[in-house]
Amino acid sequence: MKNVTIKDVAKVANVSYATVSRALSGSTEIGEETRKRVLEICREMGYTTNYVARSMVMKKTKLLGLIVANIDNPFMSEMAYHVETRAREHGYNLMLCNSSHDLDLERELFELLVSRQVDGIILVPSSSESYDNLKPLISKVPTVFVSENLRDLPESYVSVDNYRGTHIGTEYLYSLGHRKILYFGLRKGSVTHQARADGYLDACRELGIEPSIFNSNYKQSNIQAGCEMARQLFAGPLEYTAIFSATDSLALGVFAAAEEAGIRIPEDISLMGFDNILYSDLPRIRLTTIEQPKKTMATAAVDILFEKFADDASGYSHRILTPTLVVRSSCRDIRDEL
Repeated sequence: MKNVTIKDVAKVANVSYATVSRALSGSTEIGEETRKRVLEICREMGYTTNYVARSMVMKKTKLLGLIVANIDNPFMSEMAYHVETRAREHGYNLMLCNSSHDLDLERELFELLVSRQVDGIILVPSSSESYDNLKPLISKVPTVFVSENLRDLPESYVSVDNYRGTHIGTEYLYSLGHRKILYFGLRKGSVTHQARADGYLDACRELGIEPSIFNSNYKQSNIQAGCEMARQLFAGPLEYTAIFSATDSLALGVFAAAEEAGIRIPEDISLMGFDNILYSDLPRIRLTTIEQPKKTMATAAVDILFEKFADDASGYSHRILTPTLVVRSSCRDIRDEL
């Protein structure tokens, strides 16, 4: 089938080639009535924009790349949704890639996006080694890291204050009378997870309680991993009054394992998460958690890219957002039992 061109549309509309081009680009140089008529003819004829040709002329593709570590993770999928929404507000489309926490695949995907000449890349890194792994490529395209604190490195990133989040959460559990608080699901090799664990440990030290950490041997912090780890935990006696889960997804796994074991939340043990994913507010769950402002993070990441587009010499930007406590019904006040 023959592709419909701008010249074909111009002939049917009885206007110039330039008028069709202006209608498609949203130019104010033509009247609204003419624009609507031309666009309607484009739809009727099945015209589609040749973005490759347009990018060669405009020197930009109007396309952003987003690499997430695991699209199955509700946090990642929510982040992707907000990134795409913000990108579209700027008139950009999004290429979404999933690295599956694989450094080699992450680099391959980054190279793919560079080869597709995306105008910028937003990256939710797969591990603490992602920056070093991608360092030779980052200079080729404006890049922003999300949900990873690169500390003083000269690269742009947007992150929540993970340390502060677990500190706030531990203080809250303490205020309810909990003195035996288990931190659940520390994943080694993750800067984010370590920062969260550090916040918990320092809060325990300041409050004068003994910390305890249940480490994760799983590559991903998803519901299945949380359930399998919690089964191991619940196979023995309940030595804790509260579990502080490193992520909401892990906490949902704890819920499932607790139901299997006949353990009631919060009657038998309190449970707190981190991230505030959509599932956390479901009626049977109502998880108390630490809010990671996903929409704000996604919006900030896209906006930083556009700052870079506007000024190549703008340097880098470090934005660390404040987490907040979201109180629901998964944590019980036990002060009267002390």
